[in-house]
Amino acid sequence: MKLALILQYLDFLGTVVFAITGLLAARRKQLDLFGAIVIAMVTAIGGGTLRDLIIGVPVFWTQNDLYIYIVVITTILFFFMARLHRLPVKLLLFLDALGLAVFTVIGTQKAAELGFSDPIAIMTGVMTGVVGGMIRDVLVGEIPLVLRKEIYATASFVGASLLLGLGHLEMEQDVAIVLAILVTMALRVWAIVYKIELPVFISYQEPKASAKSPIDSDPPA
Repeated sequence: MKLALILQYLDFLGTVVFAITGLLAARRKQLDLFGAIVIAMVTAIGGGTLRDLIIGVPVFWTQNDLYIYIVVITTILFFFMARLHRLPVKLLLFLDALGLAVFTVIGTQKAAELGFSDPIAIMTGVMTGVVGGMIRDVLVGEIPLVLRKEIYATASFVGASLLLGLGHLEMEQDVAIVLAILVTMALRVWAIVYKIELPVFISYQEPKASAKSPIDSDPPA
């Protein structure tokens, strides 16, 4: 099976997983079915939509409406399934890592093939992987995951950079794509398993003055 076809199937799988993560966010906020579909939709296709608008190409789901059907069917199916069975959240985290890796590679490759510079291609790769989740979190009133301590966008950035770097080293494209996906996914899974986080921003504070000891106190008048 050609790598392009495998990537297409993985892209569909990533769409399913991202739609489910959107549904989980909708469940936390107790949204109705329509609200759940909206959140699932922006999570699954939001990043790719913004990417295509920025680089000036037809938005991908307007050229292949199968993505819309995938999101709607997935959301309806899991919306009612979640009432009967507990969703495998841990498994979804690992599948989400795979989806992040695939979306990153697809976004980066798409911009690179159109002749955009490396920084732009990396930005579009990261955008494809993380913007949908950012929109989801904003809509449900949460701080976006990528703005917290999670190693998420960082993994996407590393994967996009690696893909382009290996291309400049004239590595075979199929090998570069596989390696970029594996590294991105491995970095994200490593962060999940070992709870690795980025340092948070803390402003400098003047140290508090310690209380004077009896020896340091002023002598009596």
